[in-house]
Amino acid sequence: MKGFALLLLLVAMVACTTGRQALTLHTIGDSTMAEKKPEVYPETGWVEALPPYLSQGVTVRNHAVNGRSAKSFLTEGRWQRVRDSLHKGDVVFIQFGHNDQKIQDTNRYAAPWTDYKAHLERFVAETREKGAIPVLFTSIVRRKFDDRGKLTDTHGEYPQVVREVAAAQKVALIDLQQRTARKVQHTGPEKSKRFYLWTPPDEKFPQGRKDDTHLNREGAQMVARLAAAELRKKGVRVVSRAACPGSQTVWRSRSWNDE
Repeated sequence: MKGFALLLLLVAMVACTTGRQALTLHTIGDSTMAEKKPEVYPETGWVEALPPYLSQGVTVRNHAVNGRSAKSFLTEGRWQRVRDSLHKGDVVFIQFGHNDQKIQDTNRYAAPWTDYKAHLERFVAETREKGAIPVLFTSIVRRKFDDRGKLTDTHGEYPQVVREVAAAQKVALIDLQQRTARKVQHTGPEKSKRFYLWTPPDEKFPQGRKDDTHLNREGAQMVARLAAAELRKKGVRVVSRAACPGSQTVWRSRSWNDE
């Protein structure tokens, strides 16, 4: 019996290995996605927590950068560098919205139904031109509750623009706004602090932190888990359908020196 079980394990391992195809996942977006420098820990981008859910052999290139909007990601030349590196069959996760709504900042602001929409359409079209596969994401929620304990929307029309572009362009949509809103609302005003950068004063941060936008490690893991479940439902092939024995993800982040 033990010999038969071992045989099954070996067959599974061979299937995982022989079925593996080289594939690169590129992610573009803002600070909620981005890889963090050690000095800002426990701040964590949710893509940092995604590798355990990915298919074997996937290489992750996290191009997301703190503070960027779709507009600034384009004007700074970041998208051009990503586009130039794309190969047929690669997958591109696209998530903007937190910074695009900052109307006082002309370097980042984009009106939702005109410029912002056009930027998303450009990412989708140029990804497809390279034979790669775009996936659109709505922004994760900020932890903002009203006096009655009801989560308050802070993103206005931007998530709906993402939904409509995804529908019109027939792009897989991962609605993290809805998924994280349900999770944070269910967790409640007080307990949901555990997902965000609420930290007591310490040597590194003498004033402590009360940040309802950026995630800590637990929050990043929560969002990655929700994203993986939705990606699996949509059949996006970077996510593993079942764990493979000894499966690994190659992590190749962007360089912080490019900021």
